[in-house]
Amino acid sequence: MSAPLIEVTDLGKTYGSVVALRGVTTSVRAGEVTCVLGDNGAGKSTFIKILSGAHQHSEGSYRVDGVEQHMSSPRDALALGIATVYQDLAVVPLMPVWRNFFLGSEPRRGPLRMLDVDLMKRTTRDEMAAMGIDLRDVDQPIGTLSGGERQCVAIARAVHFGARVLILDEPTAALGVKQSGVVLRYIARARERGLGVVFITHNPHHAYPVGDRFLVLRRGQSIADRPKAELTRDELVTLMSGGAELDALEHELERDHPI
Repeated sequence: MSAPLIEVTDLGKTYGSVVALRGVTTSVRAGEVTCVLGDNGAGKSTFIKILSGAHQHSEGSYRVDGVEQHMSSPRDALALGIATVYQDLAVVPLMPVWRNFFLGSEPRRGPLRMLDVDLMKRTTRDEMAAMGIDLRDVDQPIGTLSGGERQCVAIARAVHFGARVLILDEPTAALGVKQSGVVLRYIARARERGLGVVFITHNPHHAYPVGDRFLVLRRGQSIADRPKAELTRDELVTLMSGGAELDALEHELERDHPI
């Protein structure tokens, strides 16, 4: 088995007296999808911020390629090949797809440093095709694409600019069943291209088909970190839903209101 691209051990984060994350251990390997699941307030956002370099951890260890890291900004993470695609995509809706693909990193040519439009259009088309996305027209405004297609543009962009680890923040949260399926297929495609993927979600039915490893958070702590071979879909759903707590509540309600 290959060495982890990212490995965290007993990772924790405190904000003053508030403990946001404690004792989290997991790994992200090339060609695998690590799913991070939890409800609102479980600690997923804090975990993302640490992995993406936005915040430093307070406790434990965060290693990239076996080397301990204390990043001071997302730029540090990008330099190590760790790219984050947030749920609220940073796109300009009225700009064409190719402009959004290269936004802030436009190639230039010639002594006048003119934008190399042909290269940008061709590269966008080729990179999207490599991810299995057949765009009708790279000149169309990105705002005309579906939510799933816009997510896939962001994924293809991160891959093109050298990402080895792709962190996806709830990419299917605001999507319907069909568009969620589109995004899940492209997560699988990114894995096939050898990337390590961190898929943040609250939906075990989206996570299980593409996941290779599952980290479940609750109230800032890890309650499970298991490979797929050791976890069934039903067990994952039970961990996510707090099955024991729900059973206790069901029995309590039955006592209070017998049928």
